[in-house]
Amino acid sequence: MDILSNLRPAKGSSKKVKRIGRGEGSGHGGTATRGENGQRSRAGAKYRAWFEGGQMPLQRRIPKRGFHSPFRLEYQVVNLGSLQKLVDDKKVEDGIINAVSLYKNGVISKATAPFKILGNGELKTKLSVEAHKFSASAKEKIESVGGTIKEIKV
Repeated sequence: MDILSNLRPAKGSSKKVKRIGRGEGSGHGGTATRGENGQRSRAGAKYRAWFEGGQMPLQRRIPKRGFHSPFRLEYQVVNLGSLQKLVDDKKVEDGIINAVSLYKNGVISKATAPFKILGNGELKTKLSVEAHKFSASAKEKIESVGGTIKEIKV
């Protein structure tokens, strides 16, 4: 019968720890598995994470194409269908939808980043919506139900 104190790992499943730099008797003395020469064999050797041994670095080898504007604004997208779903799940207070309420309910991933309301889906409830941008169809659908729109400056 196996008793907890008698349990051992299966034969061949565990290896001895490689004790480096603990004398010749350990089998890993002398150069301590670092090799004979070179920067890595010496104490205090440091390479930056992106260093490739003098080879042309990856970011310089890959071709660059086009222009990437540093001022590009990327909007988070919210569809009218997801607003209606929030209303159906009773997660909207007083019919007001803004960045904070959308972030709390997991519709947008960042409360501070700009978002745009798009017209996909149906809206049956009167809502007061605050967003950075609205598509033309979203504006039309919100106002046709009697809701209001407030555009926030970016």
